[in-house]
Amino acid sequence: MNSSSASLLQRLKQFVHAEAETQRIELRRRLASPLAERVERGRALVDLHVEKMLGEGVVRLHCDLNESRFREGDLLVLHRGDPQGPDAVQCLLEYDDETLLEVTCTSGNIAALLDQRSGWIADESMLDLSQFYLDALDAVADTVRGRDLILPMMGDEKRPTLDFEAYQRSLEDAYQAGLNESQCEAVAQAYATDLFHLIQGPPGTGKTLALAHLVRQLVADGQRVLVTALTHRAINNALNKIARVDPSLPVCKIGLETRTSDLEVENYRNFAHSGFGDIAGGYAIGATPFATRSERLSGVEFDVVIFDEASQVTLPLAIMGMLAGVKYIFIGDEHQLPPVTTLGASEFGKASIFSYLCGRGCENMLNITYRLNAELADWPSRKFYEGAIVPAPEAAARRLKLQGGDSQWQAVLDPEKPLVFLELDHRNCTVKCHAEAEIVGELVQALMAGKVKPAEIGVVTPYRAQGRLIRNRLRTAMENESSAAGKAFHDLVVDTVERMQGQEREVMLVSLTTSSLAFAEQLADFYFQPERLNVAITRPRTKLIILGSPRVLGAQPENPEHLAWVALLNDLVDHCHVIRL
Repeated sequence: MNSSSASLLQRLKQFVHAEAETQRIELRRRLASPLAERVERGRALVDLHVEKMLGEGVVRLHCDLNESRFREGDLLVLHRGDPQGPDAVQCLLEYDDETLLEVTCTSGNIAALLDQRSGWIADESMLDLSQFYLDALDAVADTVRGRDLILPMMGDEKRPTLDFEAYQRSLEDAYQAGLNESQCEAVAQAYATDLFHLIQGPPGTGKTLALAHLVRQLVADGQRVLVTALTHRAINNALNKIARVDPSLPVCKIGLETRTSDLEVENYRNFAHSGFGDIAGGYAIGATPFATRSERLSGVEFDVVIFDEASQVTLPLAIMGMLAGVKYIFIGDEHQLPPVTTLGASEFGKASIFSYLCGRGCENMLNITYRLNAELADWPSRKFYEGAIVPAPEAAARRLKLQGGDSQWQAVLDPEKPLVFLELDHRNCTVKCHAEAEIVGELVQALMAGKVKPAEIGVVTPYRAQGRLIRNRLRTAMENESSAAGKAFHDLVVDTVERMQGQEREVMLVSLTTSSLAFAEQLADFYFQPERLNVAITRPRTKLIILGSPRVLGAQPENPEHLAWVALLNDLVDHCHVIRL
């Protein structure tokens, strides 16, 4: 191992240590603050009552009021006043229906939940995964694959080569499958490379479809493929698409059953239970990189590792997954959300494996969006993709279809105005804005009155607290109107930008929420981040409604880069049809 590789490994280890320690310090600081303050900031829930045990450590809890920032997938600690006391229970939030929650207990005094059913408190917790990362980095240094393949590739000392015959064969197959020109080119180059390739998939350009056809070709050749990503949602989405493209392919997921609610293929807890080890030919398996370092998938060798949503995958996490194979395909978009770390300003804090490898001449960009109509595609195409993204003919002229509805909001919902900025007069709001929550609720109800299905409506906001406020408002209004409100409410998606990446809806409402200039300027690195803006505004097919106070557009952060980000948001608003209330 040369000095450059040794230096990279050392810096990555330092990053992993520092990230874990920063998370621990931040958590201790938050837990040391008064309980009332934690509740006010949405970082704790009080007066939880244990309704029943559902088996295998799953507990159903109830509370009268839930204004927390918690969401499904968060790690929590249940306690009776001391998060580190003898009654504390570590758990994973599996289901959040506002006042009804279900958690899976992972450690602690679980019996205490039945001994005293009332008076429980839920606080944020953390899962220290640093040892997984450090073990993977050690393995890179100690294995032939790591020293001779992964590290030289990371250091740009080893470049991929293309098998031209394989390229031609893949290209012809992709054309016959009906893929467009950029998709065919991306699939063919990824198929024919001997080391790695990047596919950039801007919003709605069919990156998951390209992934599925690439997997189909590789498996047909007898290759074993691992499909991995940062989130279970991304893995499940990719596996579902693969199965739809070719139902005959052997495809499964390895992982816990609790992360399979949206999965359409078989799931097994361990590779040993799947029967895939007896398959003589190729197959595709979906799993997180962590599964490759655990008994679930440890020691299983793959020919190709495909990373979906690779722009969110840190270098240590990517290396962990890369150790399982000898060829790597990274599918993502550097203009969408970067990795989420506490050390964003550090060398590797915002560096994804996709951005790290981008620019070496080993990438393709998909350029036809099947989601955005012409008006919705124009601004992000010019601002983020150098004007290269164009809508497919069937998408370009697409318009929102309304059947009747509330005339009060007719101007806002007008199908001939695909981009609307609804200017609201509020001030001093930070992470919650009741005025915006109320208007969002009315717009959602007006859309539903116009026969837009709840599943085709999405609401995105920067903050979990605002999302919770909007959901509570919608639940109350819908339950008052219809006995079928339960299903309609659950079909609606109201969430933060992070949870909306990869999704699409007919109509998207974006609640900017903040109207305190000082608060926006303090959070400029987060609030005005261009990648977050790009994700938020590229979810809809026909209609985008942005709600906000014009005050936030006057923010003047000291950092020149952040100031340019504010100008970008102002430019978007100038591009919209502005309606003032």
